[in-house]
Amino acid sequence: MTHPAAPVVPSTPTPLLSVEGLDVRFGPVHAVQDVSFTLDRGECLAVVGESGSGKSVTARTLVGLTGAGGRVPAAVSARRLAFDGLDLGTLTEAQWREVRGRRIGLVLQDALVSLDPLRTVGAEIAEPLRVHGLAARAELPARVRSLLERTGVPEPERRAAQYAHQLSGGLRQRALIASALAAEPDLLIADEPTTALDVTVQAQVLDLLDELRGRGTALLLISHDLSVVGRLADRVAVMFGGRIVETGPAERLLAEPRHPYTRALLAAVPGARTRGTRLAPEPAGRPAPASGGCPYAARCVAADDTCRSTLPPVDALGSRCWHPTAAAAAVSALTVSSVSVREPDPAPAAVVDGPEATPLLDVDRIGRSFAGRPVVQDVSFRLHPGETLGLVGESGSGKTTTARIVLGLERPDTGTVRLDGRPWSALTERRRRADRLRIQAVQQDPLGSFDPRFTVERLVAEAVARTGVPRGAARRDRVTELLDQVGLPAALLARRPTELSGGQRQRVAIARALAPAPALLVCDEPVSALDLSVQAQILDLLADLRRELGLALLFISHDLGVVQHLADRVAVMKDGRLVETATVDRLFAEPADPYTRRLLAATAPVGAAR
Repeated sequence: MTHPAAPVVPSTPTPLLSVEGLDVRFGPVHAVQDVSFTLDRGECLAVVGESGSGKSVTARTLVGLTGAGGRVPAAVSARRLAFDGLDLGTLTEAQWREVRGRRIGLVLQDALVSLDPLRTVGAEIAEPLRVHGLAARAELPARVRSLLERTGVPEPERRAAQYAHQLSGGLRQRALIASALAAEPDLLIADEPTTALDVTVQAQVLDLLDELRGRGTALLLISHDLSVVGRLADRVAVMFGGRIVETGPAERLLAEPRHPYTRALLAAVPGARTRGTRLAPEPAGRPAPASGGCPYAARCVAADDTCRSTLPPVDALGSRCWHPTAAAAAVSALTVSSVSVREPDPAPAAVVDGPEATPLLDVDRIGRSFAGRPVVQDVSFRLHPGETLGLVGESGSGKTTTARIVLGLERPDTGTVRLDGRPWSALTERRRRADRLRIQAVQQDPLGSFDPRFTVERLVAEAVARTGVPRGAARRDRVTELLDQVGLPAALLARRPTELSGGQRQRVAIARALAPAPALLVCDEPVSALDLSVQAQILDLLADLRRELGLALLFISHDLGVVQHLADRVAVMKDGRLVETATVDRLFAEPADPYTRRLLAATAPVGAAR
């Protein structure tokens, strides 16, 4: 058996990867425009930007998968596209198969789609070892177990024998990372590799990636999580509208961003400083820039006609916003918009538990086991009208099962749930039906819960119909009203889910949930898959709905910054139990339980040094 050789750092400063003037078109859509960068061995370059900015298209081009499976063929051109002496633009498909996995590894965000549903996780991870002749057949089980352990997968032998659908989202993502690391590639492209992971597992994966970087592996990291970027990256490239608008050393760029779009991204990071403020600046509403102009000009609060017609030379990008007056005005406007306090949400009359307070939701010592294994144990909490309770914890801590019990989708083995002071969990579904409209859910992946054949109008009208609104104009008017309430134009009524962006789909899901005028929304990771810009819009929307409608929110998230921004109180779960419940200010300032302290310690602030 041959083991992969340790990476050798060349004596000459020749970059491992050189990209110069990369352009990618899908028919009339110019997805990537004149993108250039280099990457050395042992270096981490992070590419950040919102959905549609061209990050993933750039990454897939580097492994010969541009537009793979798409209906519109991709047109790719570049002045230079070189990897360790190979001209990537001239490789045949057979040559690409030699490069992919062995020389360049790729980790995608959606592990459920990337993993083969017909093979065990162990077989998936062993494939690159077997195909590239890196391990004898007898050695494969031990190598697979070692890779799973390195990526923080508990019970690695058991997990290796399971299929992708039998694993949680976090476990699937770790298995996918293990598969990409199996052949120890020279370059690892990681496209949102930690999105589905809780903070402690995320820290393990980042430590692993940092270890690989230290051993000479080059990392191209694509992420909307700026805390991840700050912890791992040496340099950062910011993309918007298919172009790189700013690039520079990570420490400098995150501390002193120069382009207005980079500043807007940083202003949208939720946390303690953003409590009581809006995260998303109001869109400028100007027309799109003409060809050759700054792609951000249409949304920049300080753009003028010069911005919309001229872009600086590539060597000036990142040194400053090319239009100093506009840059100064944008900085001022963003600073004001990111810290200006809106009218604070009125505190509920009975936020503090007590005998005089009648909670909207009363969860009393619930427990649930599956196949004899306890998943939720002795969990109790209360939620009052207009209050937001954040529920946090690692993957497998019991958060989602607790949410399903609250929603009445699972029956607890022990304990009770009361809604509006009346029995809820103890009722049959028929007796519960009358109150079911009082409690609604917003899931992480609305696309998975939508019928892809339905239009937006039909998806929302389904929920409206359950409230007794008759067919015809009245129902359509109610659908339009709901879309307007979540910030969507009526022009989207005829679109189908696959024709919407991630943020638009999540807004449709919220509109459906609002149709019966509920008192409580159970939100299970509703923003974890969204980029910073869209996440900011959805969090602002939820805060507005809470204030305007008096909604209570049970908000489940592994992102502690989001919880700190939005929640009134926080409940921390570990191994199916609540280990701590406190107001958000107290919990983040003085965590009482050692596990809570570990969670907070694993959350790196934006701009933290590596």
